[in-house]
Amino acid sequence: MRRNHHTTVIAKTLAATAVVAVAAVGCGPQTVKPASGAPAAPGSPSAPAAFASASHSPSASASTDDKPAAAPSASAATAAKPAAKPAPKVLMANGSKGAQVKELQARLAQIGWFDDTPTGTYGAATTAAVKGFQGKRGLPATGKTDSVTWDRLLGMTTKPTAQELAGRAVNKPAAKLDPRCMTGRAMCISKTSRSLSWVVDGKVQSTMDVRFGSQYTPTREGVFKVFEKSRNHVSTIYHTAMPYAMFFSGGQAVHYSSDFAARGYNGASHGCVNVRDKAKIAALFDQVRNGDKVVVYW
Repeated sequence: MRRNHHTTVIAKTLAATAVVAVAAVGCGPQTVKPASGAPAAPGSPSAPAAFASASHSPSASASTDDKPAAAPSASAATAAKPAAKPAPKVLMANGSKGAQVKELQARLAQIGWFDDTPTGTYGAATTAAVKGFQGKRGLPATGKTDSVTWDRLLGMTTKPTAQELAGRAVNKPAAKLDPRCMTGRAMCISKTSRSLSWVVDGKVQSTMDVRFGSQYTPTREGVFKVFEKSRNHVSTIYHTAMPYAMFFSGGQAVHYSSDFAARGYNGASHGCVNVRDKAKIAALFDQVRNGDKVVVYW
C-alpha cells in the first residue's frame, strides 16, 4: 500500500507540472547572440521548454557488424581524394568602401537582411547581414562577400533604384506563395522573404514585414491553425506586451512588436512571428478568425 501511494503522489505531481507548463504562453523580444552571426531568423531555426518542438532527427541505426572496416591503402586513399577547389574570390569585406558596397547594402535591404540606410561603408552591420544571408543559404558564413555570395544575391534581388541607394525606399520582391496557402484563408509566412501575406482564396489581401525567433528559439515551420486571439495580450513567460496576438502553435503567435519597430532585424523574438507595422497587424487581427490557416515555410 505504501508503494502504491508513493507512485500516485509522483504521478499527480508530474501532471500538475505539465498543466502549469502548458498554461504559460507567450514570447518576448530578445537580442540575437553574437554567435549566430546574423539578424534573427528564422528558423534556422531550441524553443522554450514548454513549447519545444516534439520532432527530433532519428538517430543513425547501429551497425550489425562489430568488426572494424579494413583501413584503405595509402595509394587508394590518395587516388580517391578529389582535387581541392579554389576558394571563391572575395569581392568585398569589412573595411571596404564604394558604390558596390552601397549596392550590396541596398540589395540586402530588399530581402530583409539590412535594416539601415546604405552608406557605402562595409562595417559590422553589413558583415552581420552578409553572414546571416550566407548561413540561411548553406554558404560558408564568413561575413565576406565573395563571388558565390554576390551571384546568389544578384539572382534574388533587382538593381537598386536611386531611392533605394539613398535609403528612402526599399523595393522588396514579391514573396513566393507556398501552394498550401492557395486555398481558403491563410496567413502565408515566408522565412525567405521575411514577409507575411494574408491570402484569401488564392488572392493576396495584404503583405507586411515580419521577423522570427533566433536559432536558439526558432519559429516552428509547417501548417497550423489560429486557435486563440488576444488583442491586448501580455506574455506570461517574458511579461512583455504582445498586442494583436494570434496564437497558432503552443505559445507562438503572430503579433505586433514595438521592439521590432524600434530595432528592426537587430533583434529576434522567442519564437513568435513579429510584425512591425501596427496599422497593418491591427487590420489583419480584425479579419483573421479562429480556425484560419497559418503556413510557415522557407
